[in-house]
Amino acid sequence: MLIDSHTHLEMEEFDEDRDEVVDRAREAGLEFLITVGTTLAYCQKALELAGRYEEVYVAVGIHPHEAKDIDSHTYDELRSLAGQEKVVAYGEIGLDFFRNLSPRSVQIRRFGEQLDLASEIGLPVIIHDREAHGETIEMLGSLRGKLTGVIHCFSGDRDMARKCLDLGYYISVPGTVTFNKAEELRRVVQYVPLTSLLVETDAPYLAPEPHRGKRNEPAYAVKTAERMAELKGLSYAEVARATSENARALFGLPGRKGSGE
Repeated sequence: MLIDSHTHLEMEEFDEDRDEVVDRAREAGLEFLITVGTTLAYCQKALELAGRYEEVYVAVGIHPHEAKDIDSHTYDELRSLAGQEKVVAYGEIGLDFFRNLSPRSVQIRRFGEQLDLASEIGLPVIIHDREAHGETIEMLGSLRGKLTGVIHCFSGDRDMARKCLDLGYYISVPGTVTFNKAEELRRVVQYVPLTSLLVETDAPYLAPEPHRGKRNEPAYAVKTAERMAELKGLSYAEVARATSENARALFGLPGRKGSGE
């Protein structure tokens, strides 16, 4: 069994065939899917999906692209949503200095506020970091020991990975690890202990080879795990088992089906 630690099933790209997408994930051996909100509306929709599909769990938070839209009511809403059944993480939150769809100063302020809220609520965080490695590490470091979580869709080098590991964070690997030019990410996968790795799709984005350029979906997490197994010199089953145990521990997910846990 495998866990997709980061997907976006609530997005419109899945509105026409969501049932089939979840069915294909089951057939591919996916045990749980963490669908990750990026706006209040998406968080609410994600919770609706968690009520419909047994294997779907939820993270709630406001993406850095949308940080400019946070107002005085947003955090009250998030606090309420975070208390609902099947919410297992706060995110995705962070910094995106590549697209800068929210001003950098606003992103930094809202990221700090959301980190504090996650700490107050007691949920692990899912971190978005794009071309903001230094600022991300600094802000996470200021809360060392108060938060745990995962660096989603990891895009740093081995030095960045070491700093994240030192802070107690997991590293999540997306389908880009299969891309021809993703040598740095492959070096990171080889460097990071298996006990600190998660698998994700970030669907509908970043479909792995041979599906690159098409809509991604949770079933394709298998391709990412297979490539990770090659890089680690391990079997697919070993990588699937270890990364799933990591996700289960981080998010407080139920034990393996049929295991009695």
